[in-house]
Amino acid sequence: MKIFNSMTREKEPFTTLEPGIARIYVCGPTVYNFFHIGNARPFITFDTLRRYLEYRGLKVEYVQNFTDIDDKMINKANSEGITVRELADRYIAEYYIDADKLNIRRPTWQPRATDCIPEIIDLIVTLVEKGHAYETEDGVYFDMASFQQYGELSHHNLDELEAGASDRVAIDENKRNPMDFVLWKKKKPNEPFWESPWGDGRPGWHIECSAMSRKFLGDTLDIHGGGKDLIFPHHENEIAQSEAATGKKFVRYWMHNGFINVDNEKMSKSVGNLFTVRDIAQQFEYPVMRFFLLTGHYRMPINFSAELLTAAQNGLLRIRTCVENLVFLTPTAPAEATDASAVEAASELALAIVKAKDSFVEAMDDDLNTPDALAAIFELVRAANTAASVPGVPSSALQAAETALRELCGVLGLEFEAQDTVPAAVNALVEARTAAKKARDFKEADRIRDEIKSLGYIVADTPQGPKVTRA
Repeated sequence: MKIFNSMTREKEPFTTLEPGIARIYVCGPTVYNFFHIGNARPFITFDTLRRYLEYRGLKVEYVQNFTDIDDKMINKANSEGITVRELADRYIAEYYIDADKLNIRRPTWQPRATDCIPEIIDLIVTLVEKGHAYETEDGVYFDMASFQQYGELSHHNLDELEAGASDRVAIDENKRNPMDFVLWKKKKPNEPFWESPWGDGRPGWHIECSAMSRKFLGDTLDIHGGGKDLIFPHHENEIAQSEAATGKKFVRYWMHNGFINVDNEKMSKSVGNLFTVRDIAQQFEYPVMRFFLLTGHYRMPINFSAELLTAAQNGLLRIRTCVENLVFLTPTAPAEATDASAVEAASELALAIVKAKDSFVEAMDDDLNTPDALAAIFELVRAANTAASVPGVPSSALQAAETALRELCGVLGLEFEAQDTVPAAVNALVEARTAAKKARDFKEADRIRDEIKSLGYIVADTPQGPKVTRA
């Protein structure tokens, strides 16, 4: 597999530091609200990466954190008259509701920043002792002048950053230079705090991720992921404080997903086009959102609109319908092909399965190219539909196609449950409709069909008999 490394800006062959184990850290949400479609993109992207690496035989140790202490959380909790912990508890619970419905698997570890305060303090102590951090009246800051490699990820020049910061950042007489960033904030009124060698206070944002990744995955990560908006300053600051503390390479491969535009306009809270996943779910199913985000390459911008979600809905329905048809046809299909056309159709379908799997792996090995992986799945759908229309195709061929589709879609987190058991009352109506049609009482048959529909099911007539599906 090759991965585009944001550090080198090149695709590089992916290898793991320890054979057979991939260690991945992904920046998680700040839990003060429902997460939006922009947040969902990295969650789904790196969940898919994890699934694929496991599909290819690697053990994946995967960490995605919760940021549960920052200014936004403090302000919102104070405005609601609750504690920051209570606010975090509420929105972590809400996160899991949406994440589970998007079929985002639970990470190996999903720590809260506030549960890792001892590790955060230990890391800051190390930075102070090594001369990379200093204490002021209001906190502890990282000394940018002590880390000359700063800017390698974002490809910014440190001198230019310092010059720009002096113009746009309010002068803080406590800091040695404008680019120094806070590691520990000393206590202020109406804020949560923890004891530390520098007095009561709370951690800065950047140090949290360095401490949590180190606690669970060690000094060096195989992959660190997140949105492009985190490259600077968050990920640059993570590199600086982690490598200054350990003297070791922090991350071997950096992966960053592109932005989401809404109706061709950049998504932002100020514009008012920020849509939560919960809001979108009022109109589109959660699997449709996942499918939609996989239709674009993770590094590229993707445009979000109702029309494109509708197209994704139709695409997902095409795959689901194919799987359902294969499930429906398999029990009544013969054990062996009955004529030459059926033998040929089964042979072509077997070849299509092999080709689809090969094309799928080739696409995913090319920097997680999910659009091409989906194209391979659709080629198999076309082949399966063609074969299923040929009388006498054996059940083994249909079953193999169903299994292959479930396998490949499962790697992308697109799973199709077995058809629900049809209620006895609905089955009784189906039998009554069949009897009415046999008696040529088509008016009664239509009435029963409508009654079946009112119960949430659709009945369709096929050569194999009536097929009942959810409406």
